[in-house]
Amino acid sequence: MTLRSFDIDAPRWDQSTFMGRLKHFFNITDWRTAALPDSRLDEAKALVGSCRAGSVPPGTTEEQLHYAKKLYDTAFHPDTGDRMNLIGRMSFQVPGGMAITGFMLQFYRTVPAVVFWQWVNQSFNALVNYTNRNAASPITPKQIGVAYVTATSTALATAVGLNLFTKKAPPLVARWVPFAAVASANCVNIPMMRQQEILNGIAVTDENGNKLGHSTKAAVKGITQVVVSRITMAAPGMIILPIIMQRMEKYKFMQRITFLHGPIQVMMVGAFLVFMVPAACSLFPQRCSMAVSKLEPELRDSIVSQYGDAVQRVYFNKGL
Repeated sequence: MTLRSFDIDAPRWDQSTFMGRLKHFFNITDWRTAALPDSRLDEAKALVGSCRAGSVPPGTTEEQLHYAKKLYDTAFHPDTGDRMNLIGRMSFQVPGGMAITGFMLQFYRTVPAVVFWQWVNQSFNALVNYTNRNAASPITPKQIGVAYVTATSTALATAVGLNLFTKKAPPLVARWVPFAAVASANCVNIPMMRQQEILNGIAVTDENGNKLGHSTKAAVKGITQVVVSRITMAAPGMIILPIIMQRMEKYKFMQRITFLHGPIQVMMVGAFLVFMVPAACSLFPQRCSMAVSKLEPELRDSIVSQYGDAVQRVYFNKGL
């Protein structure tokens, strides 16, 4: 194969399998790419554009094209092609998530600490959810504000309420309060931040990318999968790590270094997230599909009247 005929948009790994998606997301959630300057990312975008136009610069290797596509997928939105803000990129989930989650797990005993770290976490999540939305469905600043306030309020109400409720419960139960708050907030934050898709539908296409219309049912399916992925992403670190820390804190050497408990939890959360970020993103295909028979009657009838039985499934970007 010559580089002139190289299809840079073709998946490097089979996206119909979990292992193929896992390799893909290990590639594009690589936290090391978060440190690259914008100029390097723009160079990668230019090379991807050249390849798409069929004019690969002389001397370019196939590996360089793969790396350019990796940087492009890491830093640029799949719908708009615009460079995404650093904090909202999936490649920033490990460094950003490990710091915030580690401190949420460490400072869970007092209400002020719970309120502060849940607010920080929901601010981070809101930015990530907005950055990785399906950009074909624009959202207004007012809707963003309502989504942010609603999700933050949900997280705070859950965290503070459970924190007070578990005062007399076993210590381990109290350590799981942050996860309960994060999970409940994700169930609110993501749908609220992407409410336009639920209200007006998400753009669906045929297998070849030809637009067929907008579907609210497809939007609900895609957003539900994103919620499940985000909760799965946080679950192992926020459920298993408290058990580990509870046992470790019984040892005398840990009791002598209480000032290091926070940093230790941050690093351990990072170890979980390095694997869980790509694994959770891989649970469902990025290019989601849905049977025509399960669409809204109006859209289903429109597709059948135009294409008959030629189109059996529709496809859409579920977001991350």
